[in-house]
Amino acid sequence: MPDDLTTLTDRDLIARHVHGDGGAAFGELFRRHRDRLYAVALRTTANRELAADAVQEAFISAFRRADAYRGDAAVTTWLHRIVVNACLDRIRRERDLVRRAGDLGELDLPDRHDHHASAEARVDVHRALARLPEGQRLALVLVDMHGLSVAEAAQVLEVAEGTVKSRCFRGREALAALLRPGEGVGDTGGGDPSAREPGRAP
Repeated sequence: MPDDLTTLTDRDLIARHVHGDGGAAFGELFRRHRDRLYAVALRTTANRELAADAVQEAFISAFRRADAYRGDAAVTTWLHRIVVNACLDRIRRERDLVRRAGDLGELDLPDRHDHHASAEARVDVHRALARLPEGQRLALVLVDMHGLSVAEAAQVLEVAEGTVKSRCFRGREALAALLRPGEGVGDTGGGDPSAREPGRAP
């Protein structure tokens, strides 16, 4: 195999790691995907500390059970699934912390293309996103924010493709409603955030 790990595919890196290379191949896999997976975790948990912990936990899990990867999905899909599950575990254990308004107000999304002028709008979007039912939020994070196909998102979430499509549709409608002036997200005109709840469909 070539000495330059950057020339290897994700599948090659997993195979090399499983056959025992001292962790170098997995280190390259981590370097290659950590930023994107951290962004997924951040948007899923709406909390930087929880996101960092979930990503660390997920990569440790992937490192230890890489031999469970069967190649039936892309390595990135497999990693997304582990990260999302780690996030959900963290959220369920620390739900009160995740729901604090202060956490939502401190979002600092790692997007180099964002500009300062749009920072307030980004916070509004992610505050609204955090109010969606869990299933809708995860579908939108994976499909709309991170560009996974519906099929890939279905593999990550371990649901049918039709379920992902339905959750995305309902989630987009709920987000649009929450972001309207007067709905209490990013609006100072006295809108009551409890006056309208997003769709409750999973």
